[in-house]
Amino acid sequence: MESPFPGMDPYLEEHWRDVHHRFLTYACDELQDHLPDDLRARLEERVFVEPEFGEGRGIHTDIRVVEHPSRGSEIALTSDVAIAEPLIICAESEPATEGFIEIIDVGSGNRVVTVIELLSDSNKQPGEGQDLYRKKQRECLLGGANLVEIDLLRSGKRVLAVPSTRIPPSHRTTYQICVTRGSLPRKYEVYRAPLAEPLPVIRVPLRLDDADVPLNLQVLIDRCYRHGRYDDIDYRAALVPPLEPAEAAWASELLAAR
Repeated sequence: MESPFPGMDPYLEEHWRDVHHRFLTYACDELQDHLPDDLRARLEERVFVEPEFGEGRGIHTDIRVVEHPSRGSEIALTSDVAIAEPLIICAESEPATEGFIEIIDVGSGNRVVTVIELLSDSNKQPGEGQDLYRKKQRECLLGGANLVEIDLLRSGKRVLAVPSTRIPPSHRTTYQICVTRGSLPRKYEVYRAPLAEPLPVIRVPLRLDDADVPLNLQVLIDRCYRHGRYDDIDYRAALVPPLEPAEAAWASELLAAR
């Protein structure tokens, strides 16, 4: 059960909530096996509530049981005019959560050494989610922690720590990864991730005296595809957002061959 794409499968973006959870869980497990004895990888969550007014977002819940009021509680109307029955929709502000990984030093009071972020749509669209992400980004860089940002989404605005104007054309690929070391906050390590190539193995920095830990992004995405059983994806469907013309032609030829 493999994706037809050699690297990131753009059709997985339609299932990003599930892929996001799986990817971070697998990445956390992978890192745990290679960390020094006094470091730990931990899955954390950032919680925010969307404002009541403004652009809406998809509401996702686990399981909810609600009690509907009886029809006897409806307001009675006296009129000879036929009244249409409306569809009643109750909308509530619900907290949204985003996962990320923290590598902590248990020997120094759980000091955060490295933060690993897999970007989601809420990070890349204007709103509270993006504001909180930018705040966490600044805290990491000002606090001396390493920051690993993995952007495998084509939609939205790039919000990586590295200014987009500083990235040369050779590295302005479909997907992007940026690593910022706490000891070198003005120096960015940018990895290429074109659609037509396997995702790279990146270097995850730890403390200054520790060796970097490799993290194979392609292995993690392949695991998400396999364990998520995404063999039911309809590859004839149109992608949202659409691919660039050159990439669309390449993908069409690839899928036709498969």
